[in-house]
Amino acid sequence: MRDWFARYPYSCLEQTVSKSIGLRDEQLWQQTVARLPAYLDSDGLAYYFPPQGADAARGSDSLTAWLLAATHEAGQLRKAFTLPDAMRAQMIAGLTAFVEGRIERRHWSPREDLDVRKLAAIEALSRHGAARPAMLSSLTIAPNQWPTSAVIDWINVLKRLQGIPNQREQLSQAEQILRARLSAQGTRLAFSTEADDHWWWLMAGGDVNAARLLLTVMNDPAWKDDLGRLVAGFIGRQQHGAWATTTANLWGGLALEQFSKAHESTPVAGFTLARLGAASNAVDWAKVTRLKASDPQGATHAASAFGAPAAPGMLTNNTLLLPWGAGPATLSVTHEGSGKPWLTVQSLAAVELKAPFAAGYQIKKTITPVEQADRKLPAGQYSRGDILRVTLDITAASDMTWVAVTDPVPTGATILGSGLGRDSAIATLGEKLGRTTLPIFEERSFEAFRAYYEHLPKGTVKVEYTLRLNNAGSFQLPPSRVEALYAPEMFGEAPNARVTVR
Repeated sequence: MRDWFARYPYSCLEQTVSKSIGLRDEQLWQQTVARLPAYLDSDGLAYYFPPQGADAARGSDSLTAWLLAATHEAGQLRKAFTLPDAMRAQMIAGLTAFVEGRIERRHWSPREDLDVRKLAAIEALSRHGAARPAMLSSLTIAPNQWPTSAVIDWINVLKRLQGIPNQREQLSQAEQILRARLSAQGTRLAFSTEADDHWWWLMAGGDVNAARLLLTVMNDPAWKDDLGRLVAGFIGRQQHGAWATTTANLWGGLALEQFSKAHESTPVAGFTLARLGAASNAVDWAKVTRLKASDPQGATHAASAFGAPAAPGMLTNNTLLLPWGAGPATLSVTHEGSGKPWLTVQSLAAVELKAPFAAGYQIKKTITPVEQADRKLPAGQYSRGDILRVTLDITAASDMTWVAVTDPVPTGATILGSGLGRDSAIATLGEKLGRTTLPIFEERSFEAFRAYYEHLPKGTVKVEYTLRLNNAGSFQLPPSRVEALYAPEMFGEAPNARVTVR
């Protein structure tokens, strides 16, 4: 999961907060907190990107509720990840005004969601002692009709907030509804209502629900006998060692750490031996230690050239790297000693994308020279100083919120349009011609051009940017990609041809 976060490229407020907590990276967290005031709108609600001009009242109640809830949960494990009092007070005030109807927030959604959003807000407020039973009067209490995320919110509200009529009976009913929806599919934990639970526009879905369920029942005696099955089933939802979204990995990491803290007190000792064909290696648990804040930062995983940066609290000397053999081989891992260490197996290989791939999105890339020193060069070959217009045509199979488009650029190239020195306003003229839907935010980094869409409708949209080539060389670029951030099974990729700059 830490490796997944270390590779994650996107950078809105939710993703940066999730990444800093997921990696237990206190430095990144402090940087995020320092920028946080710029992300709060005039009512104190947080937005995915800094609100500007006409967006002064665009803050999201869902994002604000998530931020208050996630940082509260993280703060139970490490105080360093709590919000500063002043900013927390602003968000609580904004969320209270939303619940009480003094301010309104509308957004695109495929179905009516106001009750679910208000309930999530009340759950977040209840964590900070700011919720009142009267806030529930604006809701229609119908847990059987709610998505599972709302049922979990309702259970948490009933556990924390005193003075709700028929509180004990309503809590018992909500827990019965939740148990009835649980479905064990082999070693995987699922919900019978999972198809209807995928509320991606509110950052909710099966993985997030499973993680939050664990956190909700962790210390409930009535669920004690179910915890082992819930944890194993939740881990069974992983793909390639992680869950699919930032929010799922954030909640999942917190849930597993809470579980380990409460139920895995037996220390691990002895040796863990791994064999792959003729190669072997072992972990000596006497040498496995936790990093302290005073230890050097930024190193990769011990004994490996891969992985997330080291951070305080992380175990070191607990990984092994075995080389691929020439033919088939059996991997065997045995533990000799006390305790029950968890095992994660990764196979690492570089796989080149050779043809476009579409799973809900298609992406097509066209490069047109704006200024070219030698127009006789064959396609894909240019000279230093050439300026190119890159057009990305994206076809979406359905409406979706929060979609990111990423197009890599050759090393040393400059994406024009930032307004900085050595930029070219003339070269970027015409970029926005033909655009039907504008991104809400654009990134021009040294690695890639990236555009974020708050809502990308069904059909085809066009995004363009202008590039100046500065370095000579032959550049092999990763694929261009379009991805729904909270429904990542919807994505499209297209391979990029090698670019030669003379």
